[in-house]
Amino acid sequence: MMDCHFSLLYSAVLAIIWTLLYSVCAMRDTILNSLLAAAHGLSDEQKEFQKMAFDFAAHEMSPHMAEWDEKEIFPVETMRKAAQLGFGGIYVQPEVGGSGLSRLDTSVIFEALSTGCVSTTAYISIHNMCNWMIDTFGNTEQREKFCPELCTMDKFASYCLTEPGSGSDAASLLTTAKLEGDHYILNGSKAFISGGGDTDVYIVMCRTGGKGPKGISCVVVEKDTPGLSFGKKEKKVGWNSQPTRAVILEDCHVPVTNRLGQEGQGFNIAMRGLNGGRINIGEMAPDLPFLARDHLLVRKQFGEALSNNQFLQFKLAEMATKLVASRLLLREAAVALQESRSDAVSLCSMAKLFVTDECFNICNQALQMHGGYGYLKDYAVQQFVRDIRVHQILEGTNEVMRMIIARSLLSESG
Repeated sequence: MMDCHFSLLYSAVLAIIWTLLYSVCAMRDTILNSLLAAAHGLSDEQKEFQKMAFDFAAHEMSPHMAEWDEKEIFPVETMRKAAQLGFGGIYVQPEVGGSGLSRLDTSVIFEALSTGCVSTTAYISIHNMCNWMIDTFGNTEQREKFCPELCTMDKFASYCLTEPGSGSDAASLLTTAKLEGDHYILNGSKAFISGGGDTDVYIVMCRTGGKGPKGISCVVVEKDTPGLSFGKKEKKVGWNSQPTRAVILEDCHVPVTNRLGQEGQGFNIAMRGLNGGRINIGEMAPDLPFLARDHLLVRKQFGEALSNNQFLQFKLAEMATKLVASRLLLREAAVALQESRSDAVSLCSMAKLFVTDECFNICNQALQMHGGYGYLKDYAVQQFVRDIRVHQILEGTNEVMRMIIARSLLSESG
């Protein structure tokens, strides 16, 4: 769970609360209006991606979101349907089965998918990141072996960086990989792994050299590899449509041919993945101002609609402003990353910090506007609050984002 990378934006909560307030048709019209507002500045092709993802979210995800959360269902078949639309390898190259789209295209798609289920879209984003890492850093043989089945989601992937003793200080990881002949022998454990135990391919950061980031390499561990096992399924506050387990490596024999890049490149590969992940996790922010607005219009207290209360009007205005600012910052960061600009890392960190903080505040305010109803599981706003909260922790905590931004600013002044 802590190692998710690249995905989730705005309109999810809107879909659910509107479902409870009005008919499904009215809900879809309202979400569509929200998405049209999010389409400003996009090309016609990007608008088509957005509409396709929105329709999939409305028909295949949103009706099942509460059940997936309550019963902790990993919706494999639904995700495979998403892969049929090209969402299993959105920014993976077409020659290995991917869609070959840009980071900005990806942000538009994940934003729309998150209207159906933030938790499930978050996993799809992790899967896409792992697929991209193999496509980008793997050789021809590795790309042809792994990417096609990941693009169709016949197989699923997990990202394994965090350990019980190394979270924010990822470069201090202790999982070792000792070379013996044509295999590495891996020993160690990874914590909070999204999909752990249910997925097929594990992108594992391990220590092949000395201390620090230059001693870390990246290997692909396949599910049936001897020595690979999993901890218990974690009971989480949110993100319940994806399993989270520890990944345990005990004398786990992995072929050298499964190493991505050269020895010592693993930390750089991991960080390259995280830069995109920070954008994608911001993209999972639901469009709550629209949801809150609709509730205020129909809910009456003291003989008049809550929408007539100036304090709530001001709160709604602040929520909408922060949402639009978040969207613009995310899209700027996505373009910077696509163009490999020098400010890309800093912008990705800014986007992750600002968007996840502000969108949790927006979610929390929307719940408050619903009063006691917002605290009931009959109303989906509480699920979005639970699902969104972890975004301030994973992909690098927001405290680490502040460190990255500050270092960038100070280095520019030197």
